[in-house]
Amino acid sequence: MDPVSQLASAGTFRVLKEPLAFLRALELLFAIFAFATCGGYSGGLRLSVDCLNKTESNLSIDVVFAYPFRLHQVTFEAPTCEGKERQKLALTGDFSSSAEFFVTVAVFTFLYSLAATVVYIFFQNKYRENNRGPLIDFIVTVVFSFLWLVGSSAWAKGLSDVKVATDPKEVLLLMSACKQPANKCMAVHSPVMSSLNTSVVFGFLNFILWAGNIWFVFKETGWHSSGQRYLSDPMEKHSSSYTQGGYNQDGYGSSGGRSQQASLGPPSEEFGQQPSGPTSFTNQI
Repeated sequence: MDPVSQLASAGTFRVLKEPLAFLRALELLFAIFAFATCGGYSGGLRLSVDCLNKTESNLSIDVVFAYPFRLHQVTFEAPTCEGKERQKLALTGDFSSSAEFFVTVAVFTFLYSLAATVVYIFFQNKYRENNRGPLIDFIVTVVFSFLWLVGSSAWAKGLSDVKVATDPKEVLLLMSACKQPANKCMAVHSPVMSSLNTSVVFGFLNFILWAGNIWFVFKETGWHSSGQRYLSDPMEKHSSSYTQGGYNQDGYGSSGGRSQQASLGPPSEEFGQQPSGPTSFTNQI
């Protein structure tokens, strides 16, 4: 039997049912979705310029763009409606920084999630040895949570700018022919951005997963166990002092009760003899 089959038969894959490893597996899967929907995007739009002179018209102008969205490098040709001359234009904007940062975070989190899942399954003892593994895992989890928040927010803003820059109405304004009322310019179809919208959603879902996993990783560290010991010691001392105080209070209450009951007798007798004083005084008068 090969080592993988032995490990599987020994039940090491049961660790995937625990929250720590289960969330790592989800992070791995969602990271794939994030960089695939963003890094693999390719789209375009189609424009139409109908000149007054029909022979100069171009009813199918295709503008294709893709990741990493350096739109200022995307060029296309459009008629000027002034003879056979063509105008070479380019889209506006460079949004590669936010897109590449988002994809880079997704790739690195995928690699780390994959490595961490392998360690959880096959090297669980070494992971908890000397508390070094959980501490490193905790720090990396906090860092990647922050990077997912920053990367997703930046890419959401970048995607909004990409939509504006690739809006057919904005692109038509770049053409000199469309500034002449005699020519008719229109958008044949707009770019489809559904996969890019999905990438932003997966980005924030990754942030939620990583932020939620901070607690489960923290529970594996020595900080959590030492904190529990620190809290348990004062509670034990408080409970022992409370028990001791309660015992003394009971003793005090019982003795006080007995002494009080014992001291009630004579005053009652004396109180019963008090009327004889005034009676005897009256008789003497």
